[in-house]
Amino acid sequence: MKTPDKNIASGSYHIHLVEPDFSLLRVENPSEQVMRARHPVPKGLLQIHCCLRGRVQFRYNGGHYIMELGAEHAQVLYNPTAELPLETDLDPGTRMLSLLIPIRAFHALFSEEADVIPFLNPDYSDKKYYQQHPVSPSLALVLSQLWNANLHPSVQLLYEKAKVYEWLSLYFNRNADPQDEQCPFLEDEESLRRIRQAKEIVIERMAEPPSLKELALEIGLPLKKLKEGFKQIYGDSVYSFLFDHKMEYARKMLESGKYNVNEVGLKVGYSTASHFIAAFRKKYHTTPKKYLMSLAQQGR
Repeated sequence: MKTPDKNIASGSYHIHLVEPDFSLLRVENPSEQVMRARHPVPKGLLQIHCCLRGRVQFRYNGGHYIMELGAEHAQVLYNPTAELPLETDLDPGTRMLSLLIPIRAFHALFSEEADVIPFLNPDYSDKKYYQQHPVSPSLALVLSQLWNANLHPSVQLLYEKAKVYEWLSLYFNRNADPQDEQCPFLEDEESLRRIRQAKEIVIERMAEPPSLKELALEIGLPLKKLKEGFKQIYGDSVYSFLFDHKMEYARKMLESGKYNVNEVGLKVGYSTASHFIAAFRKKYHTTPKKYLMSLAQQGR
């Protein structure tokens, strides 16, 4: 389903050069409406996109073909015969990191292990390639570190390069058994899995979320490790993350036109309409009623 153009804000990609012809793109939609961002992509570049939060729609062929990428998912695109310029619609609050790299430069990184990546196999050299997978806990941590890095300018580029190569190695890792005892990060992988479980728990029970102590006990992690790990992976505290999720969920319920303000407030865990209205205003700087009025005026 297409979003009407008149309700779309215009945005752009922020470009960081990892190498002279190897780009890291960073895009975020901090607004309250869908944001469209565009970036040209010459033929022969491999595209790797990771959605950290929110949802992204990739529009191709003038919007006639749309691919969707949800939170904590990644996709790889490659077309050796045609340009695939980026035109994306990002939901409010969405964050995405992307890599654009010439296929030859990418191939050189894996020259000794090229057989484990399908589109590097000679049989695929002239074929289009598309792949989408969930982001692993270890990759989620690297992406969060890359997004939130704020180092001295003298080392920022070096840090970004290191994290980008770590991103590539983790995404294209092809261990037959992800729990292989040879993996030196087994303990951290398990902790990251439990932290992701914590995120799923608070979202599922957002109307009545457990306390942090209860949550730590349920997932089997020390409270301190839960707090620190959640902040590292998701860039926010547990309850700040949950607040943003609840408000986004509430906003979509209001937009559906199927629920009144009281019903929406109860659904996301507020016992009174006044408490919900105050929370909504804190997030979106307007009341639910005024927000719906603005949508009506826009003709949504």
